Amino acid sequence: MGNGTSLGRVRGLGSAKEGAHHWIVQRFTAIGNVVLMLWLVASFILLPNLSYDTVSGWLASPIPAAAMVLLIVSVFWHARLGLTVLIEDYVHEAGLKFAALAALNLAAVAGGVFGIFCIARLALGGVA
Repeated sequence: MGNGTSLGRVRGLGSAKEGAHHWIVQRFTAIGNVVLMLWLVASFILLPNLSYDTVSGWLASPIPAAAMVLLIVSVFWHARLGLTVLIEDYVHEAGLKFAALAALNLAAVAGGVFGIFCIARLALGGVA
């Protein structure tokens, strides 16, 4: 197949069969982020003021709370997907790549859980 060059070693192996799915999911989360961010900005504009009481009262409603949870999940998922590609492309040492991906996954999950907890606490009136 090849003569020992990088291209020659991979020619004929086919695709890894993962890139298209990753690409599509990243585009879907990007679209979700745009729609939900537009909703968030429009909602903030329609609020009478942006005091803590007003915003927490608004988030106590089920629809805004659910939409905010969707926004948090979508933003952290999208960030994780994009940063995973960045790490896989530019970090070449196996141990360092593993550590960076593990730290990224931990940060994404922790940030998402913390955001959802904060929204749930506001939605439940500080009971959680």
